[in-house]
Amino acid sequence: MVWLISFVALLVGSAVAQSSFSPARPPSLPLAVRSPYLSTWQEAGSDGGNGGYLAGQWATFWAGAITGWTGMVRVDNTTYTWMGNPDPLPTVVTQNSFSYTSTRSIFAMTAGPVSLNITFLSPVTPDDFLRQSMPITYMSVQVHSTDGKQHSVQLYTDVSAEWTSGDRSQVAQWQYGVTGNASAGGIAYHKFWRQLQREFSEENQQASWGYWYYATENVQGLTFQSGEDVTVRGQFTSSGKLNNTEDTNYRAINDAYPVYSFAVDLGSVGSSVVESVFTLNLAQENSIQFQNANGIQSLATYWTTSYSDELSALTFFYNDYSNVASLSTALDNRIDTDSVAKGGADYLTLTSLVVRQAFNALAFVTNGTSDFVFLKEISSDGDIQTVDVIFPTIPIILYLNPTLLKMMLDPLYIFQEAGYFTQGTYAAHDLGYFPNATTAGTEVQQVEESGNMLIMTLAYAQRTGDTSYLNQHYGLLTQWTNYLVNDSLIPSNQISTDDFAGSLANQTNLALKGIIGIQAMAVIANMTGHASDRANYSSIAASYISQWQTLGIAQDASPPHTTLAYGMNDTHGLLYNLYADALLQTKLVPVEVYQMQSNFYPTVADPYGVALDTRHNWTKSDWEVFCAAIAAPNTTNLFISDIANFINETPTNGPVTDLYDAINGDWAEGTGHFLDRPVVGGWFALLALNQTGIPSS
Repeated sequence: MVWLISFVALLVGSAVAQSSFSPARPPSLPLAVRSPYLSTWQEAGSDGGNGGYLAGQWATFWAGAITGWTGMVRVDNTTYTWMGNPDPLPTVVTQNSFSYTSTRSIFAMTAGPVSLNITFLSPVTPDDFLRQSMPITYMSVQVHSTDGKQHSVQLYTDVSAEWTSGDRSQVAQWQYGVTGNASAGGIAYHKFWRQLQREFSEENQQASWGYWYYATENVQGLTFQSGEDVTVRGQFTSSGKLNNTEDTNYRAINDAYPVYSFAVDLGSVGSSVVESVFTLNLAQENSIQFQNANGIQSLATYWTTSYSDELSALTFFYNDYSNVASLSTALDNRIDTDSVAKGGADYLTLTSLVVRQAFNALAFVTNGTSDFVFLKEISSDGDIQTVDVIFPTIPIILYLNPTLLKMMLDPLYIFQEAGYFTQGTYAAHDLGYFPNATTAGTEVQQVEESGNMLIMTLAYAQRTGDTSYLNQHYGLLTQWTNYLVNDSLIPSNQISTDDFAGSLANQTNLALKGIIGIQAMAVIANMTGHASDRANYSSIAASYISQWQTLGIAQDASPPHTTLAYGMNDTHGLLYNLYADALLQTKLVPVEVYQMQSNFYPTVADPYGVALDTRHNWTKSDWEVFCAAIAAPNTTNLFISDIANFINETPTNGPVTDLYDAINGDWAEGTGHFLDRPVVGGWFALLALNQTGIPSS
């Protein structure tokens, strides 16, 4: 579907700009979304955004700080702005449409008699670790005449030093260069960085180390300049070209804001499309600290296995544009086809929006012999390798490449098997604060994380046939299972993954996760030839699930449903942990429970979804899609359509949140703003199942 939204532009007098948005108008439009530190968006929500227009507003880092990015074009000596909010602001282009795919954000614009198509490509290559490991985004600008005549066109773009640090008082440094023969060909680039490098440190969520590159092809007619924003942009506005000069007054980011710019004289442009491609990337040779059995080590970013220096890497990735664009198109098409087949057009609205968001939380690294994927719990608390954040993310991982799940679990196993986790016999919650996986966090989720680890480990082994992985970690898996035997049927007073809602004893949904975890261990034992363990754990799980149905279901309610906690028959909640039973095909939970919950959810649905539980109006969209994936078709469609409506209508502003008010679509009051979190990978829950819907038996 295409949502058409009119926006009265106050940017240029009383002019009216109008753009279509397809398949929806999200609360923030993804521009450069590739890693925890390369995650820049165009805010669009009604609580501060301009409605989804690229010009007249600055792009921002996911946490809200401006990451200056400007685009202008001169057509027959008239200058227009197509991106950003420079001061003074030249005439703003007319934005005709915005559309997104899984890897692209595409803007169609007109500047007088010229058409511009601006495409932001943030590739996702789940099977290609080299390409996935480099935080890089591509911006393509295509220009052609719309009136059949020739027009003189010059293109301009810049980025600011704001990308280099979350502390705007820090001094930035920069240099200009060209790879290869500087007189012709090669890649022209601005390299810029925070002068005081602090490896493995953040300020306001932005990295305090690494080197940024803004690059384009060194074509005839290209000019460059670095310097104060007003001066550099004014130079282009007045003449259509830059001075080919470098400002060497290295200074604070917020002192006469330094920008790094390119201008391309496209000459006389007619009806044939002329394209210019720009790349922006962050080069960090080391990106994670990890405490393994040998102590704390620095882990190299995976791209360093192929390229020993940054310029070699830059050359490869810039010249790779055509190839990676083809790979991205193939992924877009796959997700389009599969999503529509499973859940219709509304489901595609969901899945295609969050592919980049899910993958931009990941860091691909190596220690020279083994490769790992580390995950940042973006926005909610910044932890690294949070087990109950990996868990809701796994549907997209299982769908695209289950090997990535092993690469995410490995650090958790290595850390705990080395004896660093001493809090108890249950599984650790996390490994510290990103990018430092050096210590177990203080948060405790005993049943939650133990169940998650068992479920995820089995899910990986089932998808890949890697039973050696089960044998390798059998001791720890058994330890966690024995903990669940003692504390899952009647869970003690503790928090679950929904820790923002507080602790509670006897949580019905949490107990279910623990019981499914025990049954997962029975399957693991069977796959590894431990017959007595299989019989023991299977018997316990069967006994527990029978008791659970008595304890956790309000049988006399109309209609019957599971409760928030045992004995609280006037309560209810999303029974999202039931999804694991279907995912693993354990067939532990009777089909009647699936049917009961599917029948119940529509009776308590709000305009933008079903509340997480009866304590608040909040909902969690990842858990909603877990429930949708195992429901009858009408209930599945209800969940999906409500979330699609939320995407297009929410007043929130920023990368799509997974936690919001189901009644008004606004932020969940009192919880903080969950932004840019990878848990939206859970929206792929329908595609991760072997078969969508209620199990037949």
